[in-house]
Amino acid sequence: MTPSLNEGDEVLVHPRAYAKRRPTVGDVVLFQHPLRSDVRALKRVAEVRPTGLWLLGDNPRGSTDSRSFGVVPDDLLLGRVERLLPEG
Repeated sequence: MTPSLNEGDEVLVHPRAYAKRRPTVGDVVLFQHPLRSDVRALKRVAEVRPTGLWLLGDNPRGSTDSRSFGVVPDDLLLGRVERLLPEG
């Protein structure tokens, strides 16, 4: 799958999107990296598990995702990507 977002793209994130519900498969989420507290990342929800989310990048060969860092707990979610902002 071709990446939906490219480095340098700006997105609009809804920070309270998951205040009353959990993410669904296919959502693109902003989250705090589980192993590096200084890193925020965007990934697509591939699976919703009782213990957290299985997140995958759209470009499997070039992505560091749950295959590397495991399940991401819900409390590391920072919001849902709503849209790609236009350039300029």
